[in-house]
Amino acid sequence: MRIIKKIVFGILAFIVLLLIVALFIPKDFTVSVSTIINQPKAVVFDYVKLIKNQEEYSVWVMQDPNVVMTYTGVDGTQGFKAAWNSKDDNVGEGSQQIAKITDGRIDVDLHFERPMKGEAKAATFVETVSGNQTKVTNEFYGHATYPMNLMSIIGKKFITDAQTQNLANLKKILEE
Repeated sequence: MRIIKKIVFGILAFIVLLLIVALFIPKDFTVSVSTIINQPKAVVFDYVKLIKNQEEYSVWVMQDPNVVMTYTGVDGTQGFKAAWNSKDDNVGEGSQQIAKITDGRIDVDLHFERPMKGEAKAATFVETVSGNQTKVTNEFYGHATYPMNLMSIIGKKFITDAQTQNLANLKKILEE
């Protein structure tokens, strides 16, 4: 009986420790990943502003070849919406909508239904490094309420890895 009490006490102490740690973890976070692409800014921007092109380089879209994509509006313009629905919970269901588009920047609002409901924002920045080189930066802006903000540590790593692969795929496509 003493061993069971010690195990229960240990588990409770661990949970309390996690809750205390979560008090000190920010609720808002940003993931930012960049790469240099050997193409002029206009070529890169004209490609990345089209959300449908993500089917060619986004690890999330490519993860399920049977994902159902629906589009509303004119791609590459403010208000364009891309929605996805997948039976694979790693892809889930949700949508992204171009909230604002300016020369060199695309802001999108993200809406997730499955596997977890949520809202987030993301942006892609495209800037000239030299005549034939362009820096592309993808940023993801997340928010997690207490105590779920503890999970943002894992979430940031997952998003960073995916965004890094997305940019590697994009670079390969645009430099071929």
